[in-house]
Amino acid sequence: MNKKLYYLLVLCFLATGYAANAQGDLKFEKETHDFGTIAEGVQATYEFQVKNVGNQPVVIANVHPSCGCTTPDWTKDPILPGKTGVIKAVYNSTGRPGPFHKAITVTSNTATPTKTIFIKGEVGPKDLKTSYTPEQKAASPRLAVGTTSYNFGKLEKGQKAVAKFTVKNTGKQDLVIQGVRSACNCVSIKSSEAAIKPGQQGNLELTYIPAMLREQNEVVTVISNDIIMPDLKLTLKANVVETLASKNMLREGSQPVPFR
Repeated sequence: MNKKLYYLLVLCFLATGYAANAQGDLKFEKETHDFGTIAEGVQATYEFQVKNVGNQPVVIANVHPSCGCTTPDWTKDPILPGKTGVIKAVYNSTGRPGPFHKAITVTSNTATPTKTIFIKGEVGPKDLKTSYTPEQKAASPRLAVGTTSYNFGKLEKGQKAVAKFTVKNTGKQDLVIQGVRSACNCVSIKSSEAAIKPGQQGNLELTYIPAMLREQNEVVTVISNDIIMPDLKLTLKANVVETLASKNMLREGSQPVPFR
């Protein structure tokens, strides 16, 4: 065997070995999220963090829940090696009292193409109340917001719009936003932090898809682990029309007033 042919075979062997080992791989921060007990009617929301610990980009092709009560969303762009994406699960507790345990199947181009993650919890009554001691109340996280309303102006029916609110934890424990409840079931929530530390601020994004025409004032209840005020009410305002002559980008609302 001449040297050229020998080196060519070695290079082919190395290239084949590299291709076999080149693979993206997703590592989940957690595979099960427990919402605990939530009031019926809450849109309980959680974002699973996933990191690509492989050496090739990962594409999440599909996320499929085990029932229609769970609405998924996920990072659509390729997740590069070392980078993080999210898989968002929204559980609609309306009309579903009692415990729940739901599976969500994630399909991707990793070596293990399907992965199952879970959400669980228990749906209590709409007017869920719990007694707490003064000590527990004093140690509770506290949800404070600079403004409680957002005006989108003119929106098309069915158009997706996002309202941004700045919130602060003025309590003594980590603040966790657990979900959102609205009469129209047309609002979902996203928090910038899984848990907001005491004294820290975070951002809430409310995604609103109006289904009714004319002036709308949607009262949205944000559910958190603040035991003193577990349900914060925010108002989304919009003039909903059938169509718009020109497509204008939504303006961002004014910043919330400073905290006192």
